[in-house]
Amino acid sequence: MEPRVHDPQVLLERIRASGTQLQSERVKKAYAIAESIYHNETHWSGVPLLTHVLEVLETMLPFEPDDDAVIATLLHHVLVLRGMTFGELEERFGPRVRALVGGVHLLGHVTVHDRRHSIDDLRLILLTVSDDVRTVLIALCDRCALLKRVQEFPKPVAKRLCQDVLQLFAPVASRLGIYALKRELEEGAFPIVYPGEAEKIKEQLTRLQAEKGEFIDQAAAFVRGYLGEQGIEATVDAREKQLYSIFSKMRSKSITHVGDVYDLFALRVIVGTDADCYQALGLLHRLGRPIANRFKDYIAFPKPNGYQSLHTTLAQIPHVPEGVFVEVQIRTMSMHREAQYGVAAHWSYKEKGSRTAHALAQAQLQRLLSSQQAVEQGAGGEDTLADHIFVLTPRGDIVELPEGATPLDFAFQVHTSLGLAFRAARVNGAIVPLNYALENGDVVEIQKRKIPEPSSHWLQLLKTASSKSKLKRYLYALQRPELINRGRELLNAELQRFHLPPLDTDLTVMKSYEGEKITKEKREDILMKIGQGAEKVSSVLSHFDALKGKLHHDEPDRPVRSSRRETVIGIEGNVPMPVRYAKCCEPQEWPRGDIAGVINRLGSVMVHREECNMLKNASTERRVKIWWK
Repeated sequence: MEPRVHDPQVLLERIRASGTQLQSERVKKAYAIAESIYHNETHWSGVPLLTHVLEVLETMLPFEPDDDAVIATLLHHVLVLRGMTFGELEERFGPRVRALVGGVHLLGHVTVHDRRHSIDDLRLILLTVSDDVRTVLIALCDRCALLKRVQEFPKPVAKRLCQDVLQLFAPVASRLGIYALKRELEEGAFPIVYPGEAEKIKEQLTRLQAEKGEFIDQAAAFVRGYLGEQGIEATVDAREKQLYSIFSKMRSKSITHVGDVYDLFALRVIVGTDADCYQALGLLHRLGRPIANRFKDYIAFPKPNGYQSLHTTLAQIPHVPEGVFVEVQIRTMSMHREAQYGVAAHWSYKEKGSRTAHALAQAQLQRLLSSQQAVEQGAGGEDTLADHIFVLTPRGDIVELPEGATPLDFAFQVHTSLGLAFRAARVNGAIVPLNYALENGDVVEIQKRKIPEPSSHWLQLLKTASSKSKLKRYLYALQRPELINRGRELLNAELQRFHLPPLDTDLTVMKSYEGEKITKEKREDILMKIGQGAEKVSSVLSHFDALKGKLHHDEPDRPVRSSRRETVIGIEGNVPMPVRYAKCCEPQEWPRGDIAGVINRLGSVMVHREECNMLKNASTERRVKIWWK
């Protein structure tokens, strides 16, 4: 591999030679920052980090990257090294570069370093984490650059890298229609993952070529001349099917020899217009014998990724040996560029960097993703990643959250103390409301209070169970003294009913619970649960060893209590009705407070405290005015 020139001027000239128009000063500034941050840093592949990013950039040059893409490629490792923050990136190079660097950083973390998801899920992450195709393009070019050095890696590392390429990165390039990178990725990875199969296919191809001879270039020249004689100017290129494509076809069709692969040899015919495509097709069907059921019109019916061509398979073309089939692809130059660069063709072609080009690429990417997700969900059941998003901290750390999560969820996920001290949030630099729904790739910055002031209202905004649990624990701890006092009052009232002394400061009566000695903190925990309504006083008392045997014999007489109820409650209209006290608020313990009545289905009047929350659910038609006599 030729040495890379670490000279910004040489770099700029090389980029300009690819046809790209750049703002030189911006690129020079980015290069200087990269050189400073990457100094003495080594990429995990073993090469200097600056060398690696330049190799990635070189892989991108055929796509004619704009200056934002070039800068993002140069700086796509700065977040990992903590060399810059998102704020600094945006301040120096604008929001698009910040978004591109963040997207590539996020993809690298999720698809390479944090492998907790299935391959299918990771493909979906690659496709959906950004609405800018340049993000995925940089990630794909990063893999291509590594493949060029794959022979230098330890075998286990090389095999893992190449397995990811075949299962993850090459399929994503295919789905985006970027066949130039798809072929490069597959050809580099296939011999590493399947060395035996690659060698076997090579041997069979060598024997087949020796048997049939070198004919495909002669056939291409003849077809070019033939079409020219018929008035169609065409470029005709010959190609042989790639090794990995042959392997995939043989495996899917259970074929054992390459000679049985229909489209082993191919001609690509590039003409001027759509009409020329169909005219050339008719002429070629007269020149050779078309094979039935092998014609496909991807011009009238493009593939979801935008691919367009006419495909046909012919036999008996001049210069082609007997029994050999040739696949012919017919397309225009614009279709050919689309086939090579897919979604990336719009932003890189002619209108480089313009709003129109970016809008076209983004619209096509969204259409592709919609159809792709529909296919995956239909084929594989419910999409496991539909309810997950990935967002970033200002320093570039990745946080995984459920879909619809708010900045509050983000804060609690980062750290409980950050969530409790939450004051406001900035998303991608702008202040957002508490109920703002975060999206993939958002950069979230939390502003803290000096003293935490969490609200119970936040429980309605939080989406994650862990965040709700953290907030509830804090709120309960905050209310603990009040709840303990309320629990003490309720327990003392129950003790008084049984003519027993109230609790002392040490809660001595509660020391032994079902034969087990419990600490004062645990005794207070019981009182707190009683105070918040999680435990009933009547059910707790019988478990204290000090009270066993004292509750049954002295239990108040029920008929007398019922009679007392009838005499102490006044009912609207002086209608004689049976009365019962509600257990939810125990109004009999506060015989001077305001009360309200609800007639239940048995015809009894249920007595509640006026402020009881349960009254909110009661029908107004069943409400009756009552009072203490």
